[in-house]
Amino acid sequence: MSISDLFGSGEHLRNINHFACIVNLASVDGEINEQEETLLRRFAHKLDINETEYKMVIRNSNEFPVNAYNSVEERLERLHDLFKIIFADSSIDRGEEELIKRYAIGLGFSSEASEAIIKRSIQIFTGQISFDDYRFLLEKED
Repeated sequence: MSISDLFGSGEHLRNINHFACIVNLASVDGEINEQEETLLRRFAHKLDINETEYKMVIRNSNEFPVNAYNSVEERLERLHDLFKIIFADSSIDRGEEELIKRYAIGLGFSSEASEAIIKRSIQIFTGQISFDDYRFLLEKED
């Protein structure tokens, strides 16, 4: 029985696959810590993943595929989720960086685009943005 047989298809299955990517990132540096667990629970709720699905994904996160998206907006939203879990412990290690690069390509970004997005995202999440970028973000309307 395949994963898609268990969960059906459509948006919910994409959410489960995305959640599995998040779990992989949370566990890449060893055990999932308390901050990561809190974020995982939040993401599970946000992605409408029930407790049974949550436990199955935690146990088998490597068995879920990465879904590509046609919309750049959807790809960026998924990457943003992944960066939030990576920076739950306020840092990114080499394993996490390599894994998120693979996920970015799996989401549908080219290798070059993923490199640029990852580099810029790390700068943003670590607070290394320029004053001009800071001002732009403050003045940008939601």
